Parts: sequence; structure tokens; C-alpha cells
Amino acid sequence: MAKDKLMDFDKALELFEPVLGFEIHVELNTETKMFSAAANPAHPANHDAAPNTLVAPVDMGLPGSLPVVNETAVRSSISLGLALGCSIAPSSRFARKNYFYPDLGKNYQISQYDEPIAFEGQVEIELADGTIVEIPIERAHMEEDAGKLTHMGGSTGRIQGAEYSLVDYNRAGVPLVEIVTKPIMGAEHRAPEIAKAYIATIRDIVIGLGISEARMERGNLRCDANVSLRPRVAPGETAHPLGTRTETKNVNSMRSVERAVRYEIQRQAAILAGGGSITQETRHWHEDTGTTSPGRPKSDADDYRYFPEPDLLPVVPALELIEQLRSELPEPPAARRRRLKADWGFSDIDFQGVVNAGLLSEVEATVAAGAAPAAARKWWTGELLRIANADDKEPAELVSPAEVAELQGLVDAGTLTDKLARQVLEGMIAGEGTPQQIVDARGLAVVSDDGALIAAIDEALAAQPDVLEKIRDGKVQAAGAVIGAVMKAMKGQADAARVRELVLERAAAQ
Repeated sequence: MAKDKLMDFDKALELFEPVLGFEIHVELNTETKMFSAAANPAHPANHDAAPNTLVAPVDMGLPGSLPVVNETAVRSSISLGLALGCSIAPSSRFARKNYFYPDLGKNYQISQYDEPIAFEGQVEIELADGTIVEIPIERAHMEEDAGKLTHMGGSTGRIQGAEYSLVDYNRAGVPLVEIVTKPIMGAEHRAPEIAKAYIATIRDIVIGLGISEARMERGNLRCDANVSLRPRVAPGETAHPLGTRTETKNVNSMRSVERAVRYEIQRQAAILAGGGSITQETRHWHEDTGTTSPGRPKSDADDYRYFPEPDLLPVVPALELIEQLRSELPEPPAARRRRLKADWGFSDIDFQGVVNAGLLSEVEATVAAGAAPAAARKWWTGELLRIANADDKEPAELVSPAEVAELQGLVDAGTLTDKLARQVLEGMIAGEGTPQQIVDARGLAVVSDDGALIAAIDEALAAQPDVLEKIRDGKVQAAGAVIGAVMKAMKGQADAARVRELVLERAAAQ
């Protein structure tokens, strides 16, 4: 595949105005699927289900099977629409969306087209420097997910070059809400940052509502990023029409969304500046190379041959239900951030570091599980973020907040030093078990037996007989040599502060 030509980002923005749009798919965590009684793989209890075990006749598209709407999914969809500032339709209808679906047995998707459940909303997002940006929401509609194809025999895991493909229908029929923005203009050089902040805000909203785990690495939350460019307006000119857009599909991390938007701006600018034209198409994001590649020509709505779903009645929510769900909405993300910052007592820099890393929910959950705020922040924005970045992963893929809180609990109890805790963290990431199991298996607990520490101290003092005299003469820093020797002898499994206390006690006693 030929390498794309890219224009310098700043130069691209001198010549062209970027226009963004996002389609975010949120998998709902209901117990059952959108239109069948099959267990929902997006529910936490079903993550490890074997392929094709969470299916029902409706999911397989078997003749004679009929869909039934999941009431909980409808309630979750209304709650999400309200949280997005949308109006809730007094009546909305499902439609059939037709094109070739190798992983949907009935070969069409039940979605919503011209009558979505929620429409005309607006979401506030906050950028790293505190700037507030309003993102216009066109609609949020209900639909079902497709299944999953695994391409076998090729070197890339893609259909090109594969010998055959396997179909897993577990995901077919999972309840989805698709959130579609209106064109976002005025983003300029902050377009990539706005993309990341918008995804983070939607993630915070759905987690706050409790309607999805929103784990991007698991596909609970997937983003399609639309990017187009139009020439800058010269003095006296009217605004140019919107450019041809590309849709980068299923980008699976906030950092990747940011990178994909930047890449598409640079790629499209190079083509347009060279006299070429942009193809309206889907694009695939490649995490390893940081590039996009062509997918398929992007269809317009009429190509999907939408028509009303004949097997389902319109959804007509009672006004009382809508108002009840409105009253149960959690605080908006911006208000939540202000509250957490005050509750945790973080400085502006420390708190913004958590927000910029997209780790607010992880830190909050770790604090809720019992860790001190400063300790939770230290783990997530320090060691875990470093490891995740090195492996091109999200920190939440490595460990859970509950596990981090348990690890910090062992540090707080004196069972582990910070250094030993980092070794335990390595074992946690490697799948060796819980923090306590790893401590027991590796024998990493801090030696708390004063007798063993005193024996090691005496041995170190014997090798450095002048240390005690220096300490008695007021040169307390001389204890450092003995402490270092003891820590080495104990393989780092001693509390350095306790060793220091014992060394000073020996000096005072002799």
C-alpha cells in the first residue's frame, strides 16, 4: 500500500478549514439483547462467553422469529438523550437498514432513521486549558449491533489475504445508541483535541448514567470520526460549501481518535493542495502505523433502502416516564469535575493531568474503592499511564480500579513499599492474580520482624564500624550507608524508615 502524502498540520490549517462530525456507538449493558431474550455480551456477567453461545432465533435471522423491544434499553436510551440535552420524541419508529451484513443473519439491521428517539441536543466539553466548547447533537437513535467476523489464515487479521472467516453471532442484537453530531465548525488547530475531549465527555456521561461500561478497548464505545476540509475564504468571498468527508471507522481509544483526526486533516490537505479530490469513503485506522487506509465507498441514506420495521410498533414513552428519568440524571460532566477537584483537594495542575489523561473515572472509582485521592492519581497518571503508553494501550486495559485500590491498601498497611508495589503491579498486568496472591506467590511482603532487621543492621555495622561514631557525633546522614546495605541484604523487602529508626536506636544505645 502506497504511503500517503501528508501536509504539515499548521500549513494545512492555513489553507483549509476543518469540519468535524462524530458518530459514537454506545453498547448498553442491559441483561438481554435489544430484540431478543438472549443474554447480552455487553453485560459484565457475560464478557467471557464462548462464541455463538449468546444467541436466540431472532439474532440468527431464523424464519418466523419476531423481535420484541427491550424496555430497559429504551429507558437507557431516553436517559442518554436527556443527558445530551436532546428533546425526546413523543413517538419514534424503528426502521430496516439494508445492505450486505455477513454477520447479521437476517441481512438487515433494525435501526431508527427519520424518527429517532432523541434529537436536537447540545453537549459542553472542556479542553485542557479550561476552554468550553459546545458540540451540537443532531440525534441519538436506538439500533442493534452486528456480529463479529474473525478472518483466518492471513497475516494481517483483515479480510484481504484471509483463507476463510469465522462468524460469532454473540454481538448480533446487542442494544446500541448511536449519537450523531451536527457538523462541528470553528475547531481550527484544536480539532484533534476537541475530538478527544468529546469522546471523553460522552464516556463520562454514559458511565455516570450506569448504562454502559464504555470500555473502548472492548468495543462498548466506538467512534466513527468524520473529517472534511474546505478552502479558506478570501476577502470578499462567500463561505465555500462543505468539503467531501471521510469516515474513519471504529477508532477504539481517545488517543487514537485524536491522532486519526490530525492524520486525516494532513492527508486531505495534501491531496487538495495538489489538485486532487477527496473520495467519500470509510477509512480504517491503523494503531501500529498511526495511519488510515481506504475502506469502502460511503453510502448515503437512500442507498440503505430504509423502510419502517413492520414487526415493531412505534415507541411512545409516557411523559411521566420522561420526567422521572430526567429527575434521575447524574450531574453533568463539567459540574462533576469541579466537585471532584474540590473533594480531592488537587491543585489545578494535578487535576488537569488526570483529565487530560482521560483517567477521571478510573481515579474516581479507585477512590470509591478505598484509596486516597493522591495515591489513586499517582498510580493512574504515573506507572499505569507509562506502561500503557509504552504498549499502545489504554490504562484501563491493564488493571481495574478495585485492583489498584487493593494494591494501595497493601502499601498503606506496610505490607509493601512503593518499590515492591511496582513489582506486584507488573504481576497484576501479567495476569498472575490479585495483589495479595502475587505478594504471597512471589514472597514480596515487607520484612516486619525487627529481629531480622537488627541482625542485618548489625552485619552492616560490622562492615562499617565507623558509622556509629559518626552518628553519635551528629552526622546522622552517615546512617544512609547502613540503610542501603540493609535494603540490599533484604532484597528491598524492608521499610527504609524503620531501618533508619533501628540504626539510630543502636547508635544511641551504644
